[in-house]
Amino acid sequence: MEMKKHILTTRIREIVIKNLFALLAFLSVLLLGLIVLFLFREGLPLFREISVRSFLFGSAWYPTYDPPEYGIWPLIVGSLIVTALASLIAVPLGLLCAVYIAEIAHSRIKEILKSVIELLAGLPSVVLGFFGMVIIAPWMQEAFDLPTGLNIVNASAMLAVMAIPTIASISEDALYAVPRDFKEAAYALGATKYETVTRIVFPAALSGISTAVILGMARAVGETMVVLMVAGGSAALPRGLFDSVRPMTASIAAEMGEAPFGSGHYHALFATGIVLFVVTLGFNLIADYISNRFKEEGSGTL
Repeated sequence: MEMKKHILTTRIREIVIKNLFALLAFLSVLLLGLIVLFLFREGLPLFREISVRSFLFGSAWYPTYDPPEYGIWPLIVGSLIVTALASLIAVPLGLLCAVYIAEIAHSRIKEILKSVIELLAGLPSVVLGFFGMVIIAPWMQEAFDLPTGLNIVNASAMLAVMAIPTIASISEDALYAVPRDFKEAAYALGATKYETVTRIVFPAALSGISTAVILGMARAVGETMVVLMVAGGSAALPRGLFDSVRPMTASIAAEMGEAPFGSGHYHALFATGIVLFVVTLGFNLIADYISNRFKEEGSGTL
């Protein structure tokens, strides 16, 4: 009797927990859907005034002029250049850091480095932005004889510092998850440490590594505070890496408080958010595709 009662209680508890998790998942999806709906509702009215082509590829962003100009091409280019340069810095450093921690470092050094990386991952973006604005910008301005140190290189360096912990941490987990049998088999065949890492471990973990890289880039393209503080804020097409730019996130953060509710400027900022949403969604879809493809190829090869 007691056993039946215990089984019944356990089943009821499992049903309650299962339904609770389902409810929380449904609420999460519902909230995200409402946010996306609100974003499109506030952004789409802009296209009654101008065409999508003029908005995306217009070279002038002067929302307060009369008549106003809402071309966000300089903002898109600024976002892409800053993200690309930050990725060129963060991806090699993050992957090398992950390989060293997972395969080379001594256990004590490994624990110290993992703690440092987790500490860097939790560093507030406003602190990095302040560091770039107060320390890096004056140094760059003096060292390279620039009119301003708030430019693409400064913003990219700060974004790279933010992305490195994400790339290193997730990549290290992916490398650590590779079965030990693969490495032991390689060593048994006479492979060196370098050959084992580059030809066995790294390809086997490529799915997780590619996901780490995409997530790091997604964090860079969606970051607001750092680029708002150190990118310079110039809504014009850059002619060099030391020019100031204004990425889409910085423009939204800087101008939303000044845009009158329901005005063309207000709707233009939400339309910019739609573009940013589509770009981020594209990053996630590409990451999912690459991850699944490498996973299938890895399972077929290994």
